[in-house]
Amino acid sequence: MLMPKKQKYRKVRKGTNEGVATRGQYIAFGDYALQSQANNDITSRQIEASRQAMTRHIKRGGKIWIRIFPHIPRTRKPQDVKMGSGKGNPEFFVAKVKAGTVLFEMKGVDESVAREAMRLASHKLPVKTKFITREQA
Repeated sequence: MLMPKKQKYRKVRKGTNEGVATRGQYIAFGDYALQSQANNDITSRQIEASRQAMTRHIKRGGKIWIRIFPHIPRTRKPQDVKMGSGKGNPEFFVAKVKAGTVLFEMKGVDESVAREAMRLASHKLPVKTKFITREQA
């Protein structure tokens, strides 16, 4: 799973995730891409599940780029703990994704294979997504 090597702060506040992407909204490496259509947090587990689904479908052919990285820690309090007594411990990491962000890119496979692989990957994600090609972008 993806996680940062080190962080400046162990716990961070949630913050907001509004608006559309102004960075990372274009195809930079591959020919086909999966673009998010909504704002949400994507966990490192969801990113890994999507990557595995795509890799399995293309049978290790072609190349896949992951354009998002989970930098932000999310905390959880243990089960059956009363309210108060501070913030919980960091449990997992998320990537904040805005509408229009390119999540994954793919190259070296046929468009129909790429489309199906991205479709399988999109089922693992909590955001609505769209398949785009370099010509569309």
